[in-house]
Amino acid sequence: MRTDRRVAAETKAVRTGFVPLFATGSLILALAALALPVRAETVIKSYGISTFGDLPLPADFKNLPYVNPDAPKGGEISQWAPGSFDSFNPYAIAGNAAALSSIFYESILSGTLDDISAAYCLLCETMEYPEDRSWVIFNLRRDVTFSDGSPMTAEDVLFSYELFRDKGIPEYRSVANAKFQSVEVLDPYRIKFTFTPGTPFRDMPAQAGGTIIFSKADYEANNRDLEKSSLEPFLGTGPYVLESFKPGQQIIYKRNPDYWGEKHPLNVGQNNFDRIRIEYFGDDNAAMEAFKAGVYTFRNESDPKRWATGYDFPSIAAGDVVKDVIPSGNIAGGQAIIFNLRRAQFQDPRVREALGLVFNFEWSNKALFYGLLARINSIWENSEMAATGTPTPGEVAVLQPLVDEGLLPASILTDEVRMASVSSEDRALDRKNLRAASALLDEAGWTVGDDGKRRNARGETLRMAMVHSRTDLLPVMNAYVENLLALGVDASFEIIDDPQLQERASPPNFDFDALPTTVVNGGLEPGGVLKQAWASVAKDNSSRNRMGYADPAVDRILDLVEAANSREELYTTVKALDRVLRSQFVIVPRYYKKDNWVAYYNMYERPQTLPPYALGELSIWWYNAEKADALKAKGVLK
Repeated sequence: MRTDRRVAAETKAVRTGFVPLFATGSLILALAALALPVRAETVIKSYGISTFGDLPLPADFKNLPYVNPDAPKGGEISQWAPGSFDSFNPYAIAGNAAALSSIFYESILSGTLDDISAAYCLLCETMEYPEDRSWVIFNLRRDVTFSDGSPMTAEDVLFSYELFRDKGIPEYRSVANAKFQSVEVLDPYRIKFTFTPGTPFRDMPAQAGGTIIFSKADYEANNRDLEKSSLEPFLGTGPYVLESFKPGQQIIYKRNPDYWGEKHPLNVGQNNFDRIRIEYFGDDNAAMEAFKAGVYTFRNESDPKRWATGYDFPSIAAGDVVKDVIPSGNIAGGQAIIFNLRRAQFQDPRVREALGLVFNFEWSNKALFYGLLARINSIWENSEMAATGTPTPGEVAVLQPLVDEGLLPASILTDEVRMASVSSEDRALDRKNLRAASALLDEAGWTVGDDGKRRNARGETLRMAMVHSRTDLLPVMNAYVENLLALGVDASFEIIDDPQLQERASPPNFDFDALPTTVVNGGLEPGGVLKQAWASVAKDNSSRNRMGYADPAVDRILDLVEAANSREELYTTVKALDRVLRSQFVIVPRYYKKDNWVAYYNMYERPQTLPPYALGELSIWWYNAEKADALKAKGVLK
């Protein structure tokens, strides 16, 4: 039983009976006396919903357990962002969206940073849904206002849903059109989402509650367009509004003093900074020098070399800048090099395996990363969903029908799960792996010519042109390119600007051979979002499926992931999915860092115990005005 059903005041049963049209007189009386309805539906009324198990917080919770409810409000926190921006619309493919450009908006339900399953009412007071979760009604709060003070109603929710359904990114449109049967306004503050029969309903109330809400009146009056880039944000209900910006250089968000949700239990102890400032820089080296000079004040480091050697400037020694390692309990980001599977040269899995063999993580970690990183083997690395060893009986139960239908090879039932290649740490080019990769390419028909380049029977070179905008990737990617060249691959790695990368890597262009990026793993509780990245229907229209992946066996497993009724079933199914994807060598797994590496000017404070799944520096940390004044008095900050 769920916690939200245990509280009698939060639960109601609606029982409906059916009487045939031919029933008359005594038959009706008899049926009434028996009071035996033909069907019954239990409707749960609650303050939130959990994918599996109980809601951890009671209905009358005062604040989230990881915040300081007495945190002072005020001050500014500033960070950096790479490249440039030309839009405050993060929901369009067009344009390069500004950092934090979704900060203006809220959704009906809100998750927390310490629980992967729960979603609580934010813009709603309560929600109602049947046991099978085939529909949900949100009873909206009557005190929610947009940042201009106008009220939010169910009409805004319906408008926003329809807007994303019709003009959102393609992967969202496919979900909305397939899974939502209808959305209807019941009254100005009640709205009902009904889900398509046959859809796995487990995640659907939470998906509906994740709808971002815009002001219908503002959108229509100002002729806005969700599909186009714009330097004027849509009107939202969130705690921050835009104060100012310099195109491509700086953004300042300010806390809305009239924010409707200031005292909401989900917000107590959050949104503590009066201003959040973002400074843009062309590369990480320039950004680092600016941090040392106090141009911005909080830095989340990603470069192991810089973390090991670059934080020795005077402000660190004086204690004016804090350098800290904060553990993270989150799943590893799916950092990888993906192949564009639309390209003919990557169709053969032997080719993909060979190209992965010459990526030398061990040497890179020692020579470039100071031994601070860990290798990624699984897309779900650092979680219980990463496949290990041979398949468990539960995994076999998922995979066996697909083997029987000829969709998967029988070896998937008995083989050890594929692990990332292991190389020598003493030299960049591992000769053993080079020989193994050469044999695979020879077998696949890509042989070395007199010029040292591999060609197929048609005389085409084995080309692997990679692009990205991050200059910090240059050392490791250049080393990889050198190994590929030694293998006879016509390989290259090019740095391009952000707008070019966005255009080339997104639908409908997909203009790249391979790309360092992050693949979608759906987080610690994957569901329907995986279809946006791995399903055949998203092959050519999704920015989350840039590799163009499509496989009927995986489509079937994705359906099972979405339909899982328990966390154990979910994890077992994802392990089976992980096993299949790894067997196909569709990515070259890279590396990740297990901890947060942060440096910040010593005027910020945080709760003693941080939540496991996010650092939360922009929301649950706070500003110490006395410490800030002391830094300014010393001339450390302006």
